[in-house]
Amino acid sequence: MRIPFSYSFRNLLTRRLTTLFTSSGMALVVFVFASILMLAEGLRKTLVNTGSYDNVVVLRKAASSEVQSSVARQQASIIETQPEVAFGTNGQRLLAKEMVVLINLPKRGSNKPSNVVIRGISGSSLLLRPQVKLVEGRMPRPGLSEIIAGQSIAGRFQGCGIGETLRFGMRDWTVVGVFDADNTGFSSEIWGDVDQLMQAFRRPVYSSVLFKLRDSSDFIKFKTRIESDPRLTLEAKREITYYEDQSRMMSTFLRILGLSLTVIFSLGAIIGAMITMYSAVANRTNEIGILRALGFQRMSILGAFLMESLMLGFLGGCAGLFFASFMQLLTISTMNFQTFSELAFSFSLTTGIIGKSLAFSLIMGFFGGVLPAVRSSRMNIVDALRAV
Repeated sequence: MRIPFSYSFRNLLTRRLTTLFTSSGMALVVFVFASILMLAEGLRKTLVNTGSYDNVVVLRKAASSEVQSSVARQQASIIETQPEVAFGTNGQRLLAKEMVVLINLPKRGSNKPSNVVIRGISGSSLLLRPQVKLVEGRMPRPGLSEIIAGQSIAGRFQGCGIGETLRFGMRDWTVVGVFDADNTGFSSEIWGDVDQLMQAFRRPVYSSVLFKLRDSSDFIKFKTRIESDPRLTLEAKREITYYEDQSRMMSTFLRILGLSLTVIFSLGAIIGAMITMYSAVANRTNEIGILRALGFQRMSILGAFLMESLMLGFLGGCAGLFFASFMQLLTISTMNFQTFSELAFSFSLTTGIIGKSLAFSLIMGFFGGVLPAVRSSRMNIVDALRAV
């Protein structure tokens, strides 16, 4: 004979207060676990969505980011003449020679400084990044000390709002526009004319060359030719691969940190569940004896008590995920370990994170209930019936 599922469910309802406290402890652990995964996923999405599969970034060999890279003007000209570079509707090559540097800016309100990316752009830069839209003001005019700021920067740093002035590179720069980059890494950058910025920072070389492939399948052919050219010391990456590499170190760090904290917290939750289930077994000794006398097998009793513990874990998992889902409303900023610059991003909840969180809550429930369940199944019928 098998004990029905409703038996385990009714027992949880009978012990409402104990059930609430135990599942709340598990919910807290699941909340931490899910939040850390959402944080890492949000960072990954922000950077990966920054790139496009059909765009190619050309950098100096062994450079892990544009900040560390340098591309000489002659090298950039060679890239520009490659047959794989696509043309726009106006007959112009969809290629941008860009410069990337870091400057230190104070935040609004706190005056706490942080590194911000300054990107020198050329005429095709916006065409290569369709996710970037100007939401206020206008684009900087070539030959003038004008810049535009990403929305994440404009609201958080002093001097970055439209009409305000920033001083760097021994010049005053006027913010003439604000752009939205659709929750990508570009929202945490400031853009200006590449030639003006190179003069201001006394940079004789570009940081990178970005272009759109005429045919996406031509990437390997282009990469092989460029990286084997003795005149060049460059390497090519698909833009989406470049930004995946940018996110890997930070995402890995967050996951390791989160898992370490979760393991520590989960031990407490498992012990709490175990105490709850041992208490349930002790209080229902007579009931267990009656079940055995009615013909229910040891495995059925073990399964019933284990089911209670799993349900406790599942309830805690659902509650933890419910509260973790509200973290998606927050936008936070941190330092990108690859570029050492400020990066704003949001928490991101995916079906994979939901599945992992619920599985984790069930694992906690299993380990918290397996020993009490084994104890209940091994009780002697006569001794159990004699218990008061």
